[in-house]
Amino acid sequence: MGLLSSILSFFGFGFGISIGLLSGYFLFIFLQPSHVQDPEIQPLVDQDSETLQRMIPEIPLWIKNPDFDRVDWLNKLIQCMWPYLDKAICKTVENIAKPIIAEQIPTYKIDSVDFEDLTLGSLPPTFQGMKVYVTDEKELIMEPSIKWAGNPNVTIAVKKFGLKATVQVVDLQVFAAPRITLKPLVPSFPCFANIYVSLMEKPHVDFGLKLLGADLMSIPGLYRFVQELIKDQVANMYLWPKTLEVQILDPTKAMKRPVGILNAKVLKAMKLKKKDLLGASDPYVKLKLTGDNLPSKKTSVKHKNLNPEWNEEFSLVVKDPESQVLEFHVYDWEQVGKHDKMGMNAIPLKELSPEEPKNFTLELLKTMDPNDVQNDKSRGQIVLELTYKPFKEEDLEKGFEKTQSLKVAPEGTPDGGGLLVVIVHEAQDVEGKYHTNPLVRLMFRGEEKKTKHMRKNRDPRWEEEFQFMVEEPPTNDKIHVEVVSTSSRNLLHPKESLGYADISLADVVANKRINEKYHLIDSKNGRIQIELQWRTSA
Repeated sequence: MGLLSSILSFFGFGFGISIGLLSGYFLFIFLQPSHVQDPEIQPLVDQDSETLQRMIPEIPLWIKNPDFDRVDWLNKLIQCMWPYLDKAICKTVENIAKPIIAEQIPTYKIDSVDFEDLTLGSLPPTFQGMKVYVTDEKELIMEPSIKWAGNPNVTIAVKKFGLKATVQVVDLQVFAAPRITLKPLVPSFPCFANIYVSLMEKPHVDFGLKLLGADLMSIPGLYRFVQELIKDQVANMYLWPKTLEVQILDPTKAMKRPVGILNAKVLKAMKLKKKDLLGASDPYVKLKLTGDNLPSKKTSVKHKNLNPEWNEEFSLVVKDPESQVLEFHVYDWEQVGKHDKMGMNAIPLKELSPEEPKNFTLELLKTMDPNDVQNDKSRGQIVLELTYKPFKEEDLEKGFEKTQSLKVAPEGTPDGGGLLVVIVHEAQDVEGKYHTNPLVRLMFRGEEKKTKHMRKNRDPRWEEEFQFMVEEPPTNDKIHVEVVSTSSRNLLHPKESLGYADISLADVVANKRINEKYHLIDSKNGRIQIELQWRTSA
């Protein structure tokens, strides 16, 4: 009887399931509404802000703020490089942390502190956008928006009295908006000397902290306390205008600042060759350091003399004694026409010992090519005495600090007056009708000064400094700046104005320094960058 009831129950259950599925299917098919309307579709521009916020919980900065640039290429680069960046960053952190930990261990009487696990995880940080500021100074300012929801695993094991405790940091989230400034920009790789980092707002930091496997952040009140403590501590150190400075290059070397003085004394020359038709020569010597744009130093001319004696001393500014070379050329002076070369040679500064005078007696050569057979011919000798005097370290630091701050006028400046310094940096989009060989002409109180000549250049860069000594502040004066193009080949139009600007000096007297770009009058799109400084003795 029991077996029979079990069989009937089984078949009844199966029959009921079948009937239920068939009934549900027919009800689903035949009871659907016959009139179905298409959903209403509206463009995103027609939606209000609340609807958009519900549809898109987090809008990227490059959409909300037009001054932020999209940097998807940077995110892709970081994503591809992240496995290698992870290892490199963790290794660097470990190398920095280990000596610090080893120094602090005796203070707290701890046996050891070791990293059991140190990895930043598989999820790289992302840049939501980046803002770049363009200034007239030698700097680059960037403001990226960084978000990192990572899965790092940082496990630290602490041993004391034979017991071991592990602390683990997991599930890290960091949202930050730093300002990164690269300055000053220099002509040495990586082309900037310092990195300055500051935070524009308090960062958001969230993480999990486990002690012996237990989640400490689950303790009531501790999570909020730790989060606010980290925000406040980081803000106190790096919230703008406070900055973190990281030196990349030695500023004195990167900016090619002077590091010493070379005293070069040209004593005499011997057995020079005859260059004139009357059987004599009129020799003089030109000296120059490589890597220096200053004009060459030149001795006096010794007329009709093949064994001249000068005993003339010159001082040259040294910027890199390891690489710079003193070059000297001997010429035969001619009253008309080009001066004839009589010979040359060079002395590397690294052959000199600081503060020790050294005499050199060198053969004059045709060229500096050691394989040139023309150098075998005798052209005479020259005798020089060189002394390299390096600056002291404290003088270098003071000198660099002075270059970073505003300089004062030199001795001899009239009382109540000062020194007007004009630095011509560059021009952009200057173009002449007949030729474009620009130079800059400065006119101030009847005194004229000119920059060097640039050939066929619509965007010339000069970086030249000029000084005007004045007896009283030029509050009511203007300086006339004109970009001029000259050409010796165009006889009909040898000179052409590419634009000019009259700059009032009242602002520079009041502010001590201005650095701006000025639109050139009588030029279509031309601009020129001029830096003005007013230096007084006080």
